[in-house]
Amino acid sequence: MEWLVGAGVLVVLGLMAFIRLTPIEAEEWHVAPRADWGPYGEVVPMTGGASLRLAAEPDEALRLLIALDAAALATPRTMRLAGSDVTGRITWISRSAFWGFPDITTAEVRRDGLYVFSRLRFGREDMGVNARRLRGWLAALGR
Repeated sequence: MEWLVGAGVLVVLGLMAFIRLTPIEAEEWHVAPRADWGPYGEVVPMTGGASLRLAAEPDEALRLLIALDAAALATPRTMRLAGSDVTGRITWISRSAFWGFPDITTAEVRRDGLYVFSRLRFGREDMGVNARRLRGWLAALGR
């Protein structure tokens, strides 16, 4: 019986290590956001992620991207994966507290505004985590 418990612990630790240590390649994830876009200013939950688009002129969209970057980096366990305001596209990784599951969020300045797409790295269902994060960042923007 003890060996079963030990084997179970090893499986869980191995899974945790896999989730935390699997590389997230910028070339694969730092791409133009493609999602189902809802009305401007509305977070749209979807299976495994969420989307948001904010209407703005290009200069204002760039200011929104800079402000969103600050809000993202102020979020616990969130770091920038790639991009900058200079390129007009930034991708962040946010990890869950216990397991360290990574969610990837990409924001891009376009002609008509700022487009943001947040999605999970592993699995199929995020239980609304990405939509809640985008709503929090939207609130941080004062919108």
